[in-house]
Amino acid sequence: MERLLILLISLLMAMRSSWGDDNKLLSPSKLEMFVDDLPIMPKVQGFSVRDDGALVPGNLTIGMFQKLWKFHRDLPATRVFAYGLSKESATVPGPTIEARRGVHTDITWENHLPSRHILPWDPTIPTAKPSSGGVPTVVHLHGGVHPPFSDGNSNSWFTSGFHSTGPTWSSPTSSYPNVQPPGNLWYHDHAMGLTRVNLLAGLIGAYILRDPSLESPLPLPSSPFDLNLIVFDRSFRTDGSIYMNSTGNNPSIHPEWQPEYFGDAIIVNGKAWPRLHVQRRRYRFRILNASNARFFRFSFSNALPFFHIGSDSTYLPKPVKTTGFLLAPSEIADVIVDFSDSPTDSAILLNHAKYPFPSGDPVDEINSKVMKFVIERQRSPDPSRIPRHLLRFPKPSMQSAVKTRYITMYEYTTPSDEPTHLYLNGKAYEEPATETPKSGTSEIWHVINLTDDNHPLHIHLAHLSVLEQREILELEKFKDCMTRLNDAIKCHVDDHAVGKKDKVAKHERGWKNVFKAQPGFVTTMLVRFKLLGPGNTTYPFDATAEPGYVYHCHILDHEDNAMMRPLKLKP
Repeated sequence: MERLLILLISLLMAMRSSWGDDNKLLSPSKLEMFVDDLPIMPKVQGFSVRDDGALVPGNLTIGMFQKLWKFHRDLPATRVFAYGLSKESATVPGPTIEARRGVHTDITWENHLPSRHILPWDPTIPTAKPSSGGVPTVVHLHGGVHPPFSDGNSNSWFTSGFHSTGPTWSSPTSSYPNVQPPGNLWYHDHAMGLTRVNLLAGLIGAYILRDPSLESPLPLPSSPFDLNLIVFDRSFRTDGSIYMNSTGNNPSIHPEWQPEYFGDAIIVNGKAWPRLHVQRRRYRFRILNASNARFFRFSFSNALPFFHIGSDSTYLPKPVKTTGFLLAPSEIADVIVDFSDSPTDSAILLNHAKYPFPSGDPVDEINSKVMKFVIERQRSPDPSRIPRHLLRFPKPSMQSAVKTRYITMYEYTTPSDEPTHLYLNGKAYEEPATETPKSGTSEIWHVINLTDDNHPLHIHLAHLSVLEQREILELEKFKDCMTRLNDAIKCHVDDHAVGKKDKVAKHERGWKNVFKAQPGFVTTMLVRFKLLGPGNTTYPFDATAEPGYVYHCHILDHEDNAMMRPLKLKP
């Protein structure tokens, strides 16, 4: 054991040396804002069209490659991991996959990554550890409704050439039936214990599911006025490499793991603080927060409003107007912005969210700015409009639920109050599944947040709708009881969850796949384990098969250590 410990420490020290000198961290003030144009990521069609116009299932092969990427005009090229049809065409973020509702898309994911990672990773947390080297990866289609073997289970990882595979890996090809309503999804890495570093390295991309029969009657802005904005934060060294602190907050326990990653530079579509020249007309922006841990509270410098038409992967029943909104990691806001109403010839997209959210540091002059819109002076013809109604889905009903569950969020710390790990329901990921809903039913989940952080809870496969957010009174008393008993009923949760009631924001009252669980609150949601419709609501695949699904916090540093639990559906 002593020899193994010495070997591990030697390996970590060698890794730290290869990751570079922390003193060479680049000051973000050295990078001039708004000098790079916003990139538009390449599009890949997830279906084929026959000569007679009929659509047929698509078969794609998408690889993961190490390459150099320019995040800013004045920053040296950065070594990244990138998705693409080839190394030459690979991008950060990856190509936007466009699929059609009801038409299968099969994707063979290939790992072409090197034998060693470009970022520090911590072998002392539950982590994929290949026997023959290589960088483990597996792809999850976030918001997708697909069979378990295609869900990107964290233990279904594989390395280059499939030289090593995880215990639940079964096939190099994932099958996406695209049976859910049209909307916005995204794909990203999901390897056990490495999600945070693999996404930091660049393994993210957008996936749009379209249904012309439902969407064409809606006179929404269309291409080229319909754009994905994938927003995240990064820090860099002076040589252009991505900076990630290589020393854990509890190095004697976890040499590398930090509870949250926050970068100094704000990146949109692979460029730091880009600019976009726009016409004076309406645009549709599908905004994804792809950060590890940073929340964004977006607003415009000239007070332009947003008109929300979708939240996560689902349309809202009708548009909702806001002047600003909060977006947690992994959430998607589908909005329309009408630049014809702009009182100025430019507008800066701003961020006001503290980090960690909600009680951390305020933003500064650097990370409070996201990107700039340069607006033409003359109005442009615009056939689009903001419809009064969008798409309607079944309203959430508590009466439809067949079971009630309590999901409790815990953070564990040292005597000096430094975090060591986080659990859901006080259980490690490896422990047997305790959430085993029946396929085709709905459940009530009371999510109890006993930590100081806001946690975006993501439930794979399911759609969820938040019904209530209620403050916990006598929180410390309740927390002490839960720490001892880990039983919400025995700790009389109903006697404590009687504080102030926070309304769910109007633009978040539709069906979602992730929601922000406030600290010191019980968030009550209806979780639906069946299709939304329209039409048949039965899954066209066996959702009860192995390896099942998962639910987890989407602050990636929390998910990796180890705020994730298995979700196994039963017949």
